[in-house]
Amino acid sequence: MRTKRFGALIALTATAAATVAAIALPGGNATASSKVTRTYYVAADKVAWDYAPSGKNEITGEAFGDAENIFVGSGPDRIGRTYFKALYREYTDATFTTLKPIPDKWSHLGTLGPVLRGEVGDTIKVVFKNNTEIPFTMHPHGVFYEKSSEGAPYADGTSGSNKADDGVGPGQTHTYIWEVPERAGPGPHDPSTILWMYHSHVDEPKDTNAGLIGPIIVGREGSLRADGTPKDVDREFVQMFTVFDENASWYLDENIEAFAGDPASVDPEDEGFMESNLMHSVNGYVFGNLPLTALTMRRGEDVRWYMLGMGTEVDLHTPHWHGQSLTWAGMRTDIAELLPASMKVLDMVPDNPGTWLYHCHVNDHIDAGMIVRFRVD
Repeated sequence: MRTKRFGALIALTATAAATVAAIALPGGNATASSKVTRTYYVAADKVAWDYAPSGKNEITGEAFGDAENIFVGSGPDRIGRTYFKALYREYTDATFTTLKPIPDKWSHLGTLGPVLRGEVGDTIKVVFKNNTEIPFTMHPHGVFYEKSSEGAPYADGTSGSNKADDGVGPGQTHTYIWEVPERAGPGPHDPSTILWMYHSHVDEPKDTNAGLIGPIIVGREGSLRADGTPKDVDREFVQMFTVFDENASWYLDENIEAFAGDPASVDPEDEGFMESNLMHSVNGYVFGNLPLTALTMRRGEDVRWYMLGMGTEVDLHTPHWHGQSLTWAGMRTDIAELLPASMKVLDMVPDNPGTWLYHCHVNDHIDAGMIVRFRVD
């Protein structure tokens, strides 16, 4: 009798092991019981982007003065506030004929690409089309990817299909597959969701200054609602602090021809001209032009801020929220330190109604327009 029971136990264990092996996922996922493939259709589109669409300084409520016009003023040898950029935009399907409407809750994203979501155990599938005339890619941070989904060209010893992701040419498409293993999810001391990012990586400085950057939000297994939002959060904001250097964009020459009053008079090496093309922005907006309605919340809500820094050695940012406090890594604060390519998540429960200033605390960046407002109702 004991022998029969032992044999049955061995058979049952072997069956269970085979089942687990059959559903195991790359990168350390244990089971596929909650596995979901989240598919996105994202294109790189060339657009004319206005850094200050209201045409005035929304912080002061007044017309741009001499100080602001250093960056947004037009003239014979100045581009002004509108530039051609390449931005990631989401479409409804693989035909890439209809842009997917941007929900009100993401109306603050500005130049950022669409939010890509995943939960530990999921797969993020991105069908990417390049609608521009320049080769671009999508390179992710944090998630698990094979060489065919890395989106970065370099001498990595691969060939054939493993190089197709390295540069997606004009009019071409490529499908990126990114797994979300445990090591891509929140750590032991993280909140329920964390921030990663994706960006083009053919010529990264030129690609990102052109505008090709977007967020990935990853949650713990079981932490997300059916629509992908975290169960313990009422409202989410993604914010990128960066100095877009339009001098280093792929589109500098085209921007001069299209937007300078007298393109022939422009000296691209002139210090004043180069300074005018440094756009000190939050999500691609300067001098408070990120719409206040897009950063509105209610008192007592659980609000999560996903903070992203990008750029060069001048991109040392310290976003500061007036009138409220937040928690980061278990500490109280009202300032976050951001270095280029840093990603942080802070939680706020706003308790002080009103319209509040929110800005980089680096003095030069304040003067150059890295200022926003948010509202608590």
